[in-house]
Amino acid sequence: MVLPAEVPSLSPEEYLNWEITQTEKHEYVAGEVFAMGGASRRHVTITLNLSVALDEAMTGKPCRVYTADMKVEIAAKRSYFYPDVFITCHPDDHRAELTMRHPVLVAEILSPSTAAYDRGDKFIAYRTLSTLKEYLLIDPDHQQVELFRKGADGLWVLHDFAPGQTVQLTSVDAEIAWERLFHNVD
Repeated sequence: MVLPAEVPSLSPEEYLNWEITQTEKHEYVAGEVFAMGGASRRHVTITLNLSVALDEAMTGKPCRVYTADMKVEIAAKRSYFYPDVFITCHPDDHRAELTMRHPVLVAEILSPSTAAYDRGDKFIAYRTLSTLKEYLLIDPDHQQVELFRKGADGLWVLHDFAPGQTVQLTSVDAEIAWERLFHNVD
């Protein structure tokens, strides 16, 4: 996770009003504001590959794909995140302009500076969302794909995918070939 920005502690409402005036993106966690760092070429390529594949898979479905410029609110943790890619099927989210609240799938493309946070505290926060069914982590450096899926018993189960396998996303009834995710990633 990146270091907090030079911003005093803010309420969620103050953060939202402040954030729309900024030229760079900032995530918000319980009063603290964190500047978002830039992404690597591989990170951007994987984000694009995943977004395009998911958008194609959502054709004819009531779900929509969003990328890193749209915030997800996690009210239980007083947090706002910019996931790399997420899908929501909720009509309220389809009308929202700045913040979504009902993702069913969230994907984060890992970087050395954010991997521990994405796997740890951020995943803990995401798990408080009642609508979230799957959390996808993609590691460009190791070309590793990990999918955490929430079972009927409420437990999150890890599913690893290796080269040549197809990533099964049951939350949105979609499949993506491992090679599709890493297309043009050297």
